[in-house]
Amino acid sequence: MTFRTRFSPAPTGFLHVGSARSALFCWLAARHDDGEVLLRVEDTNAELYRPEYLDNLRWTLDWLGLEFDGETLFQSRRADRYREVIQHLVDSGRAYGCDCTTEVVKERTKGSGYDGHCRDRGLVPGPGVAARFRVPDDGATEFDDIVRGHVRFEHSAIDDFVVQRADGSAVFFVPNAVDDLDTEITHVVRGDDLLNTTPKVLLIRRALPGGDEFPEPTYAHLPMIVNEARKKLSKRRDDVAVEDYRDRGYLPEAMSNYLAVLGWGPPDGIEIRPREEIVQLFRLEDVVSSSAFFDKQKLDHFNAQYLRQLSPAAVIDAAQTWLPPELGPELNALAPHIQERARTLQEFGEMAAFLVGDEVKIDESSWAKGVEKLSAAAGILDSATKAYSEAAWVPETLHTVTQTIAEEHGLGLSKAQSPIRVAVTGRTVGPPLFESLVALGRDRTLSRIAAARTRLG
Repeated sequence: MTFRTRFSPAPTGFLHVGSARSALFCWLAARHDDGEVLLRVEDTNAELYRPEYLDNLRWTLDWLGLEFDGETLFQSRRADRYREVIQHLVDSGRAYGCDCTTEVVKERTKGSGYDGHCRDRGLVPGPGVAARFRVPDDGATEFDDIVRGHVRFEHSAIDDFVVQRADGSAVFFVPNAVDDLDTEITHVVRGDDLLNTTPKVLLIRRALPGGDEFPEPTYAHLPMIVNEARKKLSKRRDDVAVEDYRDRGYLPEAMSNYLAVLGWGPPDGIEIRPREEIVQLFRLEDVVSSSAFFDKQKLDHFNAQYLRQLSPAAVIDAAQTWLPPELGPELNALAPHIQERARTLQEFGEMAAFLVGDEVKIDESSWAKGVEKLSAAAGILDSATKAYSEAAWVPETLHTVTQTIAEEHGLGLSKAQSPIRVAVTGRTVGPPLFESLVALGRDRTLSRIAAARTRLG
């Protein structure tokens, strides 16, 4: 059989990094085995679904470089098929009508779950009456999971669950089982937060006509992604939207590479590598079951490495969104130096911003740290004004005269150049100072030092 898997998001907002990791692992597994990966949109919840969410999903998946095979399947367009299946479950006695509301069930059972109240009442599913699946009283549903090994769910621990709401719409479990069967999915690759839904899906599938004609899919439930406190990533406290990273200037190749090593690692231990090599090496059998830590600093390192692999011209082109529109050709010579220090395209733009205009925006924390706290700052700025007015305007000469200024004030070069850097670039961190001065030009450099000297008093 052809290896075939699917990514089945519910577009109800942004694309979570965990969902993006699932999509990537589906894609990698399929491409490794020369198989297919389908895109299936779970859009049956009309209250939560918005067309713009789907547009954002597609845009973000495209940005990550994940292309899918065949046409996109929309579950909202298969309602008739789901109703047919649910009717079969009712006719065969595997499902029954239930008019209990959630509030009534909670009150009656004191929150302990559904108690089978409507099993033998003979209600017919319809307006105001939901349909529940009749879970066997005995036995268990078992399956083998590539990541988690053999998994067993006792039926005694599974309540009769709703398969059709009182408004006639199918609940997640039915489309999941039916679509996997109809599209002949061989592998289900998804987060382990969905592990508990698997026995319900399999119970439905095994109750369907023709459910045994195509082998059940092999499951691979991916490890949870956690933050530095080892807690599951949450949109309330963590940065979890892929598009936020895109908007901060992370490269899609770096993001994709980093997501690939969240729960999986290449056998040779080399994590930063071209996607073609990742495809060749990737195996679901090598995914670990322990949780994966989303390390922002490690992602920054990945992104910085990818940035440095680009040509300066390519970085400038990629960073256009974050670069001031007034920026001229003076960036060309400085770009390679900024590229060596920036971790993201946004940082690249921030480090280049000082080249625009006669005045510079001073970062207050940099001013306090690099100028106000240094008792010799005024003298250094005065000395720099005199020396820079006469020096040849090349990095080597500027370095030499600044070294002399540092020695005159009894300081090391790093300490002495700090007030000059803040005065000229507005920040304590940035590209090499002397190359920055050359790119800015003598006149603007002296003007900014004079402004800083006036501010310092």
